[in-house]
Amino acid sequence: MFKILVVEDDVNLNQMICKALGLHGYHAYSAHNAQRALSIMDSNVVDLVVSDIMMPGMDGYALAHKLRQSGNNVPILFVTAKDKFEDKQRGFQVGVDDYMVKPIDIGEMILRVGALLRRAQISNEHKLVVGTTVMDHDALTVSREGVVLELPQKEFLLLFKLLSYPGKIFTRSQLMDEIWGLTSESMERTVDVHITRLRDKFRANPDFSIETVRGLGYKAVKL
Repeated sequence: MFKILVVEDDVNLNQMICKALGLHGYHAYSAHNAQRALSIMDSNVVDLVVSDIMMPGMDGYALAHKLRQSGNNVPILFVTAKDKFEDKQRGFQVGVDDYMVKPIDIGEMILRVGALLRRAQISNEHKLVVGTTVMDHDALTVSREGVVLELPQKEFLLLFKLLSYPGKIFTRSQLMDEIWGLTSESMERTVDVHITRLRDKFRANPDFSIETVRGLGYKAVKL
């Protein structure tokens, strides 16, 4: 089941969007401000963010910018009353994927959510296939030729992230922010420890390897 985070300070609209998402098979998290949204994302995997712009404290622009700066590529749909071209332009410049102006048609929003998820190439079953290796996001398992290995959540998320973008180099800082959270007090050394554990577990796997890029970070390579 896809997980959608709704960031909207209007309580009634927030509830309406969450209810509509639920009726269409999505699991909706509700946040009434950006700080709460970041807290939710620290401890939960989110597939898409639906966010207002004008909110108390950190606004939607700042939220989107913070996520993109940390290397988080989750699709973001702005739902806002700000309807000027300059507002839309700024939204796309900070990294949002789509933009809707209030009042919105809920049915159209659902269609846009589905399109964004497809565009992000997230499978309906939350599975990632690399050669003969299959990663199941919901079960936190990695299976190959009938052998199933369940991983601790952080190890799984780290491996899933690397294998989702084979060949792309991720810095330790990027991985820390996305896997452990923007407010985590863990040290970057934590990434190295988890990488070592993953290498030990998948050293004999013929489908991929995890490589160190000296001075930069890590990347997964398809074999």
